Amino acid sequence: MRFKSIILGEEQPIIDIETGTYNQKNHFAEEKVNIKKEDLGEITSINLITEDILIFDIQMYFSTPQTIRTEMVGESVVLNFICCNNVEANIDEVESEKYTIENTHNILYASKLNATFKIPELEEINYLSIILSPDFYSKLINENWDLHQKFSKNILQKKTGYLTPKYVPFNSEIQWAIHEIKNCKYSGSMKKMYLEAKIKELIIFQLESLKEFESKVPVDEKDYKKLLEAKRILERNFTNAPSLLELSRLISLNEFKLKKGFKACFETTVKSYVIKLRMEYAKKLFKNKNSNVGEVAYKCGYKDVSHFSAAFKSFYGFTPMNFRKFNIFTKLNFIFWEFIDFFPFVDFL
Repeated sequence: MRFKSIILGEEQPIIDIETGTYNQKNHFAEEKVNIKKEDLGEITSINLITEDILIFDIQMYFSTPQTIRTEMVGESVVLNFICCNNVEANIDEVESEKYTIENTHNILYASKLNATFKIPELEEINYLSIILSPDFYSKLINENWDLHQKFSKNILQKKTGYLTPKYVPFNSEIQWAIHEIKNCKYSGSMKKMYLEAKIKELIIFQLESLKEFESKVPVDEKDYKKLLEAKRILERNFTNAPSLLELSRLISLNEFKLKKGFKACFETTVKSYVIKLRMEYAKKLFKNKNSNVGEVAYKCGYKDVSHFSAAFKSFYGFTPMNFRKFNIFTKLNFIFWEFIDFFPFVDFL
């Protein structure tokens, strides 16, 4: 695979990588890109490369509108995670939504890729793209093409296309897996083993999310975009979440449609989603051994520690105090947290 991305009008590519030149079997090669120009803006990218995997974590901020041309030679399966709005994307021979929506994802197969991205000015742009060789992808899914028959047919016929026509919202499992990939602390062969496991985990979460969404169209396009905005508002403000009435006003959708549509689209209630976001944040805070229960409760948006403790125990099956003690004293700390990530004791969905 060869991947090249360049800003029109600029001589230096943002990224120019050919995986054949990276032959380290046991670890990722890492490249860091930092381009800063007063008349242009700033681009930072962390690129991890092996023969079968490319991981791009890209942030951009431009002072004037820019157009980026991206080319990829060689077959690939692309796990795309978009964390920004308003980028106009045009991919040759592929029908898709014209503008990006924040915190959405999809899977793309490309026999070759030619794409143009129009980046607005003064917008923080963030993409995470994980590009896999088809052979590596087939190994990750154990060659179980029945998981996505139409998409599999595209791959076998070398026809570029998305798994689903629309990008679908992140769920909390996808968000957490992305966080762990971006913050991987391992190196060498341990890093490769860890990231490969997390990529497989992400594919499971993506396939589940995309297949569920593809099987139903719960609301019309206009209301769906409003519900996506409601979800983003909660994700930004879950420690001080707006009431249903306030949220409905913020997105210009009545309370009934908000409650019913949110449940239909995201398979959880607004209240349960806020609790889930708070509990996941609490878990993250408790990984800091200096955090006490009262501080964590306050940071998660609870004024009453007893209310926080009750919610925490219902969600995880442990009191916060026991959870914290376990985190501090157990020698199996890493295994425990990984187990909790996969199997929360109570599902609020």
